Amino acid sequence: MNRIVRPVPGILLRRLALASIIANVGIVVTGGAVRLTASGLGCPTWPRCTDDSYVVTPEMGVYGVIEFSNRLLAFVVGFIALATVLAVLVHRPRRPGLLALAVAVFLGIPAQAVVGGITVLTNLNPWVVGLHFLASMAVLAAAYALWRRIGDPDGPTVPVVPPALRALARVTTGVAVAVLVIGTWVTGSGPHAGDHGAARNGLDPESISQVHADGVFLLVGLSVALIFAFRAVGARRATRAAIVLVAVELGQGVIGFVQYFTHVPAFLVGAHMLGACLVLLATLSVQWSTRDRRPVAPTPEATPADAAPVPVTV
Repeated sequence: MNRIVRPVPGILLRRLALASIIANVGIVVTGGAVRLTASGLGCPTWPRCTDDSYVVTPEMGVYGVIEFSNRLLAFVVGFIALATVLAVLVHRPRRPGLLALAVAVFLGIPAQAVVGGITVLTNLNPWVVGLHFLASMAVLAAAYALWRRIGDPDGPTVPVVPPALRALARVTTGVAVAVLVIGTWVTGSGPHAGDHGAARNGLDPESISQVHADGVFLLVGLSVALIFAFRAVGARRATRAAIVLVAVELGQGVIGFVQYFTHVPAFLVGAHMLGACLVLLATLSVQWSTRDRRPVAPTPEATPADAAPVPVTV
């Protein structure tokens, strides 16, 4: 007779957290598809799709379907986040730190949706569109932190590299975030505004693209330095994480340069948005690899030597 093997709660939690990461990457990519197909105002208002309907109508055509589908996907992402919160609540024994991260991911999704609604109400203001993307990145970072925390023991954290290298990893993370922010400025200055009548941010596309490229060069240089520094101190896990980061950055850089010199085709812009998510995740992986978390020390059991003396009657 075949036995039904049920996943232990820890495995279930980790799978839900991984599903949350994948779903948040997916909504970034589909959000890009909305913009790249000029469907940003497919539903011209928010939270309704039209003044008279919460759902798309046949008269709105394919643009309405694309934009409304992205709105529906937000509910899927939210459902996964809610399931993760509930799984954390019922998990026994209760694990410290998980609930705060799970709730942060769950609450970040409606907050991100509100920013998305503001983008519609402001007729795709490029600065708000950029904020919408960065809000998604923040939720993705929280989802990744939750996934990693579930896989860690509950004991204290211990650095595995010297303080100077941990500082270098933090600087690299800061530069990566800056590159993402400047990337939204590049997007707001170029084509693919999400609607043919949407405004641009007024920045010179060539100049801001050069600033973005300079940031990428700095990021790659810091990441390569991390590889050699981690290897020098024998931090193998951190070295592997830095190698993956450089590989992802180089792939993302190639996509960025090709799309620039081929006049920003929509397909490559979508690939570049996926790459931005992967760069963030790889950067966070490096940050996580600079420290380790030890298991909780077992509670010492009483021994005969520790036991209270027994009075003896003579």
